[in-house]
Amino acid sequence: MKIIDATTLAALVLAVLFSTGPSKADEEKFITLASTTSTRDSGLFDFILPMFTQRTGTQVRVVAVGTGQAIRLARGGDADVLLVHHRKSEDAFVADGEGIRRYDVMYNDFVIVGPAADPAAIKGLHDAVSAMSKIATVKATFLSRGDDSGTNKKELSLWQMAGTNVTGASGTWYRETGSGMGATLNASAASGGYTLADRGTWLAFMNKVDLVIMVEGDPRILNPYGVIAVNPAKHPNVKVELAQQFIDWLVSKEGQDAIAAFRINGQQLFMPNAQ
Repeated sequence: MKIIDATTLAALVLAVLFSTGPSKADEEKFITLASTTSTRDSGLFDFILPMFTQRTGTQVRVVAVGTGQAIRLARGGDADVLLVHHRKSEDAFVADGEGIRRYDVMYNDFVIVGPAADPAAIKGLHDAVSAMSKIATVKATFLSRGDDSGTNKKELSLWQMAGTNVTGASGTWYRETGSGMGATLNASAASGGYTLADRGTWLAFMNKVDLVIMVEGDPRILNPYGVIAVNPAKHPNVKVELAQQFIDWLVSKEGQDAIAAFRINGQQLFMPNAQ
């Protein structure tokens, strides 16, 4: 058996420690993006994120949850970047010092979908508040995400404008799925109920059964998205330089063109609007 003396052993250890080969961390350069189920379920991220990675070498690991939960993750320092769609909550996130700056990225809109039989007689309306009021009046089945998402927040604001207290109706004609957009659309299709959906997920949704768009075109149901880097002054662990790299790409001509190019059956799902 060959015995290695102390000097040789020390030299071997130093050679390993100071090897110029790439570390695992270098090979796995990534950021964590807290975002919404709509950006995932629509297929947008599957389309644009490989372009960003090809350009920069940075992987994007997406945690897709409702907007409220995404913001809570970012407030806990468990994400580097936030991309959501509830402007009031986004502005509060920045005002509280949790985020550095909000950037406009894109928008689409919400639609009210429901069964072809249309028991609330709302098909063709362009007034979302009036449509919600009619649904409540006849107690037609309505499926709510009930998950504190941006879509859920928009839906609750429409009920409030309609003067309807849905809390008291919970579990009757008003049902909360506690799930993402795709699962809630599935529940609506299965139960013949109405729901509020973002257009992107609706267009990507395959299991429509007899669900159709009932209400669209009301300016009150526009759906803007913003992106924010988490503030390293609050959370020193965040990868702020890589986060800003992602934001810069997203709002650049290349990123905006990628968003505009994403289509399903020839239909554009998101309209880029970075300034």
